[in-house]
Amino acid sequence: MVNGIERPLDLLNASRGKEVIVQLKGDKQYVGTLLAFDVHINVVLDNAKEMQDGEIKKNIGLTFLRG
Repeated sequence: MVNGIERPLDLLNASRGKEVIVQLKGDKQYVGTLLAFDVHINVVLDNAKEMQDGEIKKNIGLTFLRG
């Protein structure tokens, strides 16, 4: 156990309210503030931005990413 984190969901819970990067299949990345998640790793991001090659491609705002 490191910093009270034993399972992946513990890390997600500790990251709530913080900016995170979500890497999807097909080299898509989204950066935003983690608002919520569930056991299927569906996530809700606020102020989300679609990233490509380290650059912002599109501002999305509030979004739901399916796990």
